[in-house]
Amino acid sequence: MTFDVASLYSLPKLTCMCCMFMDRNAQEVLSSEGFLSLSKTALLNIVLRDSFAAPEKDIFLALLNWCKHNSKENHAEIMQAVRLPLMSLTELLNVVRPSGLLSPDAILDAIKVRSESRDMDLNYRGMLIPEENIATMKYGAQVVKGELKSALLDGDTQNYDLDHGFSRHPIDDDCRSGIEIKLGQPSIINHIRILLWDRDSRSYSYFIEVSMDELDWIRVIDHSQYLCRSWQKLYFPARVCRYIRIVGTHNTVNKIFHIVAFECMFTNKTFTLEKGLIVPMENVATIADCASVIEGVSRSRNALLNGDTKNYDWDSGYTCHQLGSGAIVVQLAQPYMIGSIRLLLWDCDDRSYSYYVEVSTNQQQWTMVADRTKVSCKSWQSVTFERQPASFIRIVGTHNTANEVFHCVHFECPEQQSSQKEENSEELGTGDTSPAGQQLDPHALQAPSGNSLPSSPGSNPRSSNRQHQ
Repeated sequence: MTFDVASLYSLPKLTCMCCMFMDRNAQEVLSSEGFLSLSKTALLNIVLRDSFAAPEKDIFLALLNWCKHNSKENHAEIMQAVRLPLMSLTELLNVVRPSGLLSPDAILDAIKVRSESRDMDLNYRGMLIPEENIATMKYGAQVVKGELKSALLDGDTQNYDLDHGFSRHPIDDDCRSGIEIKLGQPSIINHIRILLWDRDSRSYSYFIEVSMDELDWIRVIDHSQYLCRSWQKLYFPARVCRYIRIVGTHNTVNKIFHIVAFECMFTNKTFTLEKGLIVPMENVATIADCASVIEGVSRSRNALLNGDTKNYDWDSGYTCHQLGSGAIVVQLAQPYMIGSIRLLLWDCDDRSYSYYVEVSTNQQQWTMVADRTKVSCKSWQSVTFERQPASFIRIVGTHNTANEVFHCVHFECPEQQSSQKEENSEELGTGDTSPAGQQLDPHALQAPSGNSLPSSPGSNPRSSNRQHQ
């Protein structure tokens, strides 16, 4: 490949596309004739980038040639762009030292940094390919540790079951096992997506570490104390790495950790982290985000999360539980920092409800975030509280002025400022009575007392008459 680097800098504006082109062809850039005629500013704009991923020895030699070609420039300033600690001791002594452009102290300082620093604390360079999964064969990625390696990077996120379509490793107490991916080259990443095996209701716990040398590992995601399921959309401060290790620490069904798919990339998407967890701006309690209703009764599975706040009536479009028994529980796919939720209580008549809300990360310890047991509540409910980790939200109804069942039409977290159901509408929603997925028949369930659970908002266990008839 031949091209004139200097001509790129003659353009009125150096575009991101030009930068990416030079980053992906770093070694060709260094050896091109145009490199020697770059201005000092243009030169530094190229070699100071973390994404200019040429070997440091090659960068040093190219800058050495540039200095010889541009003898009137300040060579000390140019040489400060070289990341000396990234060079080996042999390179520092046999290549850098004879050049005479760097002082013995600078070389000794680099040796000191290299010997005393963690490897992952060194200022590595890495390939930057925004918004594209680089854990693919196209970019030379491969699974180097784990069982059934071939399934993880094949891109198939549909065809998997109990027997095939996933990679795995045994879960042990010392966390020595794991699934490890080697990228084609050192790369800058800040976003990982993994698909945990999700053909039943099981949950997993895990952590993810990255490394450049397979010896020094930095943990970028720690979900070892949280229950997670299905797609995991993970963000962290950008890191240069060559190796990525996923270690499962818990499976609610057995002692094996299963992953169906793995992706990693650098994204320019804005995200906020707090205590290592995402602070979501958009509603994450959706079917698209793999949230699910794990407790509660509905004619249609996950009706609570389908986003439909218009089509509900006496018979469908809501999720319920009997007062004094059970609850409505939503599991998010992964832990988030949550500080608000919003509910739509069934409101096709003038009834009111009372309830409380709790959150948890493991279904064992619960924290109450809203107590409305002594308040008469109707229709839309906005609940705000101190932001905290949550992957489970439990809504417990305590009172209904019409009957002995708590009914909820819609749930979201965090709260979204979307249009609410118009209170002055007199027409009831149509409701979708067709079963979806694993249908839960509310009339077939039995309450602990042995009485049939009244699912309809108009049902009353003390009366056979429907209130709306």
